Amino acid sequence: MLVYSSGLNVSSSALRFLSARLREHRRALGTRWRRLNTGRQALLTLAHLRNGHPYAHLAAGFGVGTTTAWRYVTEAVDVLAALAPSLAGAARAASLKAFVLLDGTLLPIDRIAADRPFYSGKHGMHGMNVQVLAEPLGRLLWASPALPGAVYDVRAAQEHGIIGALAQAGVNCWADKGYQGAGGTVCVPYRGRWDALSSGQRAVNRSHATIRALVEPAIAGLKTWRLLRKLRCSTTRITALVEAVLVLQQASSN
Repeated sequence: MLVYSSGLNVSSSALRFLSARLREHRRALGTRWRRLNTGRQALLTLAHLRNGHPYAHLAAGFGVGTTTAWRYVTEAVDVLAALAPSLAGAARAASLKAFVLLDGTLLPIDRIAADRPFYSGKHGMHGMNVQVLAEPLGRLLWASPALPGAVYDVRAAQEHGIIGALAQAGVNCWADKGYQGAGGTVCVPYRGRWDALSSGQRAVNRSHATIRALVEPAIAGLKTWRLLRKLRCSTTRITALVEAVLVLQQASSN
């Protein structure tokens, strides 16, 4: 296999953060020697998450075996995922904000038509439903465990306990029409055809759409990690991958 140098558009703070966490992890394990040092393992992991390069390509570029590359990435992802904020912690952080934004996103996966639980009729593809909370400036506060794509947003929010956590913390939350009936402190636009709404309801919906659009940069930032644009791993690993990306996003923005 031919090997060439390539760029990686990730902040150096993310690399330093992950390298430091891996050093702590190795000290806790009592590891004496590895084929790659913590800096190279961190770079390997970032290349996989950011560019979505397969393990065979990464192994060739870093001079290790494919199994070793998989093991290094899996270890680093688990180290990051363990640092992900809990829903309770995110609710406490959200209580310091004027409001939070709630939205769901579908992460495409390589499943076939027979796998109906993973098929999202809304998006017309197979995927995993992930709920996100963002602050008014578009920074990610929390990402939920991944559920099959067939689960609707409002049901996913209820299953994760998002509605109750925000209500208990007294946090106002803005969401789209997919969260109709959620209750609690969740604010949603008026339903119905535009021409059937009153002028006051139209004004409220326009204002609501302007505020809710602030969540789009947060979701777009999540999707800049190309691995999440088309997941080909086991669905049981997707939650850890999302949590790892969330921690890296937050580390880069601090």
